[in-house]
Amino acid sequence: MLDFPNAKLNLGLLVTSKRPDGFHNLESCFYPVQWCDALEVLPAPEEKFTMSGLPVPGNPDSNLILKAYKLLQQDFNLAPVHLHLHKVIPMGAGLGGGSADAAFTLKLLNSLFELNLSENALEEYARQLGSDCAFFIRNKPVLAVEKGDEFKPIALDLKGYSCVVVYPGIHITTAEAYGNIIPKEPEFSLEELVQQDVSTWRHNLKNDFEEALFPKYPALAALKENLYEAGAAYAAMTGSGSAVYGLFKGDISVNLIFPDNYLVWKGLL
Repeated sequence: MLDFPNAKLNLGLLVTSKRPDGFHNLESCFYPVQWCDALEVLPAPEEKFTMSGLPVPGNPDSNLILKAYKLLQQDFNLAPVHLHLHKVIPMGAGLGGGSADAAFTLKLLNSLFELNLSENALEEYARQLGSDCAFFIRNKPVLAVEKGDEFKPIALDLKGYSCVVVYPGIHITTAEAYGNIIPKEPEFSLEELVQQDVSTWRHNLKNDFEEALFPKYPALAALKENLYEAGAAYAAMTGSGSAVYGLFKGDISVNLIFPDNYLVWKGLL
């Protein structure tokens, strides 16, 4: 079985408070985009996990895909499978690629072994793997709150907009991003802001991590400004960085040029 785990954008990201468990409470609108990895799950004589595409740092045994398999295996005594990931979505970019891979693993295993788990049940498994993993079970725009793992459906449709997502090769860990963040209560209702016209977002819709990370990584601030100069209706960093995206009304008419080491995705929303 083959599927294509996709990335997500954060439309606004407000870090509102520090939690007793060491995590942070946040508010953000998660919006899916079709920058995708490829994930295949096949029955196999023994458990096997392989990867191709972009190199994934760390021990493969700690990969969320394998953790997702073992999570269901312990409850349903799953037979061995061969899991193969072709990695396309860059890591440390704030795009949620690793979380998507884990969530899609759960969905593929649910189908392959006919477990008949509901979306609610799959979300509960996904929450055990990472804060934003559960989003990719339903994979629809939501207002995310608490750790980013509790959702409220939101009426938001960006059809008619094109998107450019640029990853400048800067890997920002979650620990680094949160290390300089100062939680604060939001000045505006993010839920109300994202349902206003996109042209109003530039001055009101904020990602709190930009204030913490742009001084350290001026290339990110420059990317955002470049997208606005190219005609973006809205531009921002996504997640805790370092990918920056621009939303353009209609097709992108300008020829955006970035350094060779940057990864770029362009597409319709």
